[in-house]
Amino acid sequence: MTKSAHPEREPQNRIVTFFQKELGYKYLGNLEESENYNVRWGDWKSFLTDNGYRAAFIESLQNEFYKILADFSQSPYHTNKEVYRILKYGLKLAEHPGESPKTVYFINWEEPEKNNFYIAEEVTVNGNVEKRPDIVLYINGIAVAVMELKKSTVSVADGIRQNVTNQREQFIQRFFSTVQNKIF
Repeated sequence: MTKSAHPEREPQNRIVTFFQKELGYKYLGNLEESENYNVRWGDWKSFLTDNGYRAAFIESLQNEFYKILADFSQSPYHTNKEVYRILKYGLKLAEHPGESPKTVYFINWEEPEKNNFYIAEEVTVNGNVEKRPDIVLYINGIAVAVMELKKSTVSVADGIRQNVTNQREQFIQRFFSTVQNKIF
């Protein structure tokens, strides 16, 4: 049996393949050279457009959602909790002044197959310091999970420590406002 030149890549390759072939995720590629955020606004807007929302209303929804994502005035926990509430229960917003607000869901919980699932690897995120999560899972353009993979000779504690460190203010804390597998 020959040893791999990059043993740390083997589990990452297996995970990417599993999510693509078994779960139907679309592969976004290696995003090491891209500028990445926790919402891929183009994918998010496409989902809403496909669900019948008009461009002007989507712009208003984006503005409201962005305000929530950017508000760290209370705590990262509070921001993440607000994002969870929106992902689960929708965002209420009036399309036109004087109208009753509509509830817009960014994830279709009733018909999950109508969502767009994506997987990306080596996602470079520029915060106070550049970090690169190994794998990020997106639903309709929203980053909902981050995986930090380690080769078998590295302890699980090191992977957890790296994930916790990435969530600190001095690193890429804001990226984690949408991520639903948080460690505080």
